[in-house]
Amino acid sequence: MRHRTQQGPGIDQRRLGPGDRARVPASGTYFGAMEENRARRVADALRDRGINAHFAEVGTFQFGVRVTLSDGRVAEWDTDGTAGLEAQVMQDGDLVGYVPEIEGSEVFTEQQVVDAIARTDYDQPIARQRTTTPPPAEPLPREGGLFRRFRDGLRYR
Repeated sequence: MRHRTQQGPGIDQRRLGPGDRARVPASGTYFGAMEENRARRVADALRDRGINAHFAEVGTFQFGVRVTLSDGRVAEWDTDGTAGLEAQVMQDGDLVGYVPEIEGSEVFTEQQVVDAIARTDYDQPIARQRTTTPPPAEPLPREGGLFRRFRDGLRYR
């Protein structure tokens, strides 16, 4: 059986890696890697601000950002595949709070997403957005190491 690469509008086959070509659906649209890369960039930007954020792969083609809070809780941002930005706050696998969908977040840029996550105050079970962004802390190292450099084509120094 011969492998056939899918074609579609807006997909530049030359820029896709071998694994990406196999994931392009017949409809010609491609959401997987775009959302995955966006979640990675948001997690990296949060780590640059000193927020303990991690890339989260929670299912097949479901990606988000996991923020580890100081008291052992974890906020899982945008892992349910909906358009709006919201989070579940978990502790030991139990739901202990949430961040309601942020109004207008369907059209947020990546920088606005980073700012919204950075401004969230998790002190109450129903978290709220602070009016101002807290000052950035010492940047945390990016995750992934050598494997990430290989995956991303050795683009970093």
